[in-house]
Amino acid sequence: MKRGSTVFLQIVIVLACIASLALLLWEPHLEGRNRHATLFVMYFKDSFLAYVYMGSIPYFVALYQVYKLLGYAGQDNIFSQAGVKALQTIKACAFAIIAFVAVSVIFFWFSDPEDRPAGVFMRVLITFPSIVVATAAAVFERILQNAVEIKSENDLTV
Repeated sequence: MKRGSTVFLQIVIVLACIASLALLLWEPHLEGRNRHATLFVMYFKDSFLAYVYMGSIPYFVALYQVYKLLGYAGQDNIFSQAGVKALQTIKACAFAIIAFVAVSVIFFWFSDPEDRPAGVFMRVLITFPSIVVATAAAVFERILQNAVEIKSENDLTV
């Protein structure tokens, strides 16, 4: 991969992190029950909001691993154990996001019945891309691991 392409993609990843963090911090102010709440009540007394922030940690870890993986690609060092490890971490983060969404069903049972269709849609909207990312990371991890093994065998014979 050309160095310029990887730098551009790394910039996109950083911008995605900033936009995601801004949305996480800004959106609770717009929510119906928090519209007129104080910052203390909004951020420290809403258990679901705390759960969402905790559940966003794997997302940011995965984006950081993608950033590192692009760095390895820019340095022509993608076929290394570090690249395989980054893909393993991305896969684990995707599974963690799926687990957080699955456990969030507990909040679903105690919510307003009128909010449930939107809640189901949001869970599907988060779960489906996470499944796709986990599957892609697993496939790329296997391919990259095979390439690393072939590379190490070639280095031993030379």
